[in-house]
Amino acid sequence: MLGAGAFVLSVRMMPEQLFAEAFGGAEPITPMEKAPLQPSVYLAIDTDGTTYIIAHRSEMGSGSRTALPRIVADELDADWKRVKLVQATGNEKYGDQDTDGSHSVRSFFDTLRQAGGTARLMLVRAAAQQWGVKPEECSTEPHAVVHKASGKKLSYGELAAAAAKLPVPKNEEVQLKKRSEWRYIGKGTASYDLKDMCTGKATYGQDTHIKGMLYASVAHPPVLGSSVKSLDDKETLAVPGVAQTATIDPFKPPLGFQALGGVAVMADNTWAAMQGRKKLNIEWVESAHNVFTSDPYRKDLEETARKPGKVVREIGDVDAAFAKGGKIVEAEYYAPLLAHASMEPPAALAVYRDGKVEAWAPTQSPQTARDAIAAATGLKKEDVTVHVTLLGGAFGRKSFPDFAVEAAVLSKKTGKPVKVVWSREDDIKFDTYHSVSAMYMKAALGDDGKPSAWLQRTVFPPIGSTFDANATYSDPGELGLGFSDLPFAIPNHRSENGPAPAHVRIGWFRSVANIYHAFGIDCFVDELASAAGKDPLEYTLALLGPDRIIPKSELPKDYTNYDGDYTQYPIDTARFRRVLTLAAEKAGWGSKKSGNGFGMGLAIHRSFLTYAASVVQLQVNDAGKVQIQRVDSALDAGTVVNPEMAKAQFEGAAVMGASIASYGEITATNGAINQSNFHDYQVARMNTAPRETFVHIVPSTAPPAGIGEPGLPAIAPAICNAIFAATGKRIRELPLTKAGLA
Repeated sequence: MLGAGAFVLSVRMMPEQLFAEAFGGAEPITPMEKAPLQPSVYLAIDTDGTTYIIAHRSEMGSGSRTALPRIVADELDADWKRVKLVQATGNEKYGDQDTDGSHSVRSFFDTLRQAGGTARLMLVRAAAQQWGVKPEECSTEPHAVVHKASGKKLSYGELAAAAAKLPVPKNEEVQLKKRSEWRYIGKGTASYDLKDMCTGKATYGQDTHIKGMLYASVAHPPVLGSSVKSLDDKETLAVPGVAQTATIDPFKPPLGFQALGGVAVMADNTWAAMQGRKKLNIEWVESAHNVFTSDPYRKDLEETARKPGKVVREIGDVDAAFAKGGKIVEAEYYAPLLAHASMEPPAALAVYRDGKVEAWAPTQSPQTARDAIAAATGLKKEDVTVHVTLLGGAFGRKSFPDFAVEAAVLSKKTGKPVKVVWSREDDIKFDTYHSVSAMYMKAALGDDGKPSAWLQRTVFPPIGSTFDANATYSDPGELGLGFSDLPFAIPNHRSENGPAPAHVRIGWFRSVANIYHAFGIDCFVDELASAAGKDPLEYTLALLGPDRIIPKSELPKDYTNYDGDYTQYPIDTARFRRVLTLAAEKAGWGSKKSGNGFGMGLAIHRSFLTYAASVVQLQVNDAGKVQIQRVDSALDAGTVVNPEMAKAQFEGAAVMGASIASYGEITATNGAINQSNFHDYQVARMNTAPRETFVHIVPSTAPPAGIGEPGLPAIAPAICNAIFAATGKRIRELPLTKAGLA
């Protein structure tokens, strides 16, 4: 049945009634389930012509909830105005639902085209059967099958019941549309939910509500892995509105997707819960992570980066090339921990009743949330249902379902619906942080200014440490994020990785390790261009060498290529060259001389199988502060389903990149995070964000690649390189506040 995801859409309308129906008797039949034609898990058509399409990935601003259904609608030849989206619950029948890694379209492009094409063929066959003609004589137009020879036409609604009686065609029987016939794919459109978002009707995790629920605010251990030694909640229970407190057990290593543990205060409103939490008197048993203080930790990272590490890629003989001499250039780069700080802090509503859990959460991965809730409550995963609300931003944070786990555990403890609400302070102090990194770079330049040898090292606590407490080295997937896949034509090259222990939760972040790898590598390229006396654009193009497909044999044997088939998604230096020349041309590279406070900087990067380049123009004012005047970003993401949303993602990436470069820094003292809100963890505001951003999409017939993340990595290094062009000052550590520039 296809109604599993319909319930969440109704939460925005009348959650109490639906909840009562869901738990007070038989589960109600949804309109989608009543529709007679259900040729796949992604699609159903009713007799009135209403077409229901499942949105099986999460919507957090990246546009996947619009793009994926439009792929189905295009092959179906549906009228988009007759389409209703149904958000899927967490269920394997929909395939992978983890909305991260910029692969929603890439992973489901062919599958969803097939789903739409299959339904279209069934409708055509049903019409041909009624008219007594061959299916080949029929064609479709939006929401109708036509027989041009006779002028007959039947709507999809009129054909739905008859089509439902036909066997579902095999894949090889379905003839998909030619690219020239696409109606929606490649055409820009606004988000399906835009009107509801703009009028306050859209439902996010913070909006969910059920009559009689408790609101919970959780006091987490300030140091990761600590536990409650003693608790005095007398003053808390005296706060008006507070109902009770409850202890959430600390996690058992490895942490994974478990809740952090702590003490929850539950009340009949959020304010009471938060005020009651302030009155808690908790004594903690601190974990061994209390040794973590940022400054000495940084020194350890940098010292590790200066030493030989584990070799992850080697071409030629780097040591021999360095021994031959040449101009030696060395540099070290440092990027701190980052918090996600998405607009909507975590929130989730859960109900435990009769051995089952129903949960509503702004989760990027409903299957992961379901499994984590089941493990925490001792249930089978089949007895847990996770509904996905809209996400008010996520950037990888909401791939971790710990906040939903908290709600389920507390509902089981209290016997009531519980909504857990994290404050902004909770969000920043107890995040799943983007890793801190130290990089060491060294090159030997020949007489032509090009590197004859290149050595690079990266050291950072890996994401794997969250799932294996003993993990200190990065895995091939993380190292393949802009580090072990260096595209330059350098005869002698070696990449090394050093160990780093983790003392906080390390998680996924928009573009993940590509951020610090692009920062180090692209800034180093700019330094080499300066050392060689070359224009950065000219130098970068020369580094790429002749247009070529980099043989897979030149890459590490365990290179993951973002899980993309290398025959379909090879590293193609011609595509690097194309985006770089396009961005430079649109920016007017060289039309204005840099210096005296004005500078232009560039950077290129391939991430999530998409090629991107950014050119930044900025002014360093008389007060020594950076003002970003213009950003030009070019991308080659293969086939782009929704160009309007692709441009929006790259525009947003320019602002986020400016935030990271200018302000982003999380630090710790004795294991506890120092920052708490936007006063000490700033983001770019209107007066500091790029004043103009232009996005240029390279037309391509290549397979679709990532959109949500690839716009971010090149921004920070392009800004830093522009600062050097403007002032002659090198930036080797982020954020710019360290240099007094922001």
